[in-house]
Amino acid sequence: MAVSDPSPAQCASASSRAHPKARPGYGKRSVPEQRPPLEGDFAFLPDRERHIAGYIDALPDGAVMDVKSLAKVLPLYGQMAVGSALRALSVAGHLRRVRGQSGEGDQVRWVTRTYWSRTARDNEWWGSFLAAEGQRSGAAPVAGETVVAEVAAPVPVLVPQQRTAEPEPEPRPRPEVNEEKRPSKAFMALARLGRADARLALSAADCAELEPLAAEWFERGVGAEYLTSALIAGLPDAVGSPFGFVRRRLRDKLPPRLPAPTPRPVSEAPLRRMLAECTECRTPGRPEAFLDGLCRPCRRPEPGTGSGQVGKG
Repeated sequence: MAVSDPSPAQCASASSRAHPKARPGYGKRSVPEQRPPLEGDFAFLPDRERHIAGYIDALPDGAVMDVKSLAKVLPLYGQMAVGSALRALSVAGHLRRVRGQSGEGDQVRWVTRTYWSRTARDNEWWGSFLAAEGQRSGAAPVAGETVVAEVAAPVPVLVPQQRTAEPEPEPRPRPEVNEEKRPSKAFMALARLGRADARLALSAADCAELEPLAAEWFERGVGAEYLTSALIAGLPDAVGSPFGFVRRRLRDKLPPRLPAPTPRPVSEAPLRRMLAECTECRTPGRPEAFLDGLCRPCRRPEPGTGSGQVGKG
């Protein structure tokens, strides 16, 4: 993947129209315990994704997050471009969509929410967070049911014979093949240090040796941009040994291990029977059926279409 110039995150040029607010219960939801914005947020995303991520990050909770509405206020990008960018941001670990029932009696409706994290999170973190949200709201996903989304209408809301995302079967052991192992997020973050600052350029052997130390940062919930910012901050004029310097900082600046996030209370009624939703095709299903916020068919595009995925670091 070609890495963009690591400049500060910028918002895509927006129209003069104020960004619309979603109906009660819909729209953007920031995950709890977010760190303050940094100058280099989203710096390692491609230009389009970096700009749109910066714009979304600045939106208040409750802002409209559907593709059509975002495209109206982002004149540089059409609906297809915005949709592709949201898919990439989901793969990069910044957002997840969910559906849930809201209301009582005959006024029950399904609402769609988009959870947003300034820091890129891995699938394990998102899985724990959505599970905690489901427990808090008493959600009980039901296999075989799908729902109407983005329509604030009374019941009935169930639509029969519509595809739902199902959990993938347990993978079968495969014989070893002579394939080059895909580099880990920790390895790639170290390999890109030299592009962020030439004084910290590392060799492939250096990256492999330092990989376990960097991996521990990712295990503690930080993303590649946070790791890079911590390693390149306040560099001396000359670094005699990039390997030794990075190793020392990886050990000395290791962030604390934070407890699992606790969903914050919200003023509106909690969601019931919460379902995850594919960022690409909007198919609902059990959270464990999704990887990078995508259902299985959307993760496996037909040959020749290209995946268009953006890495998490």
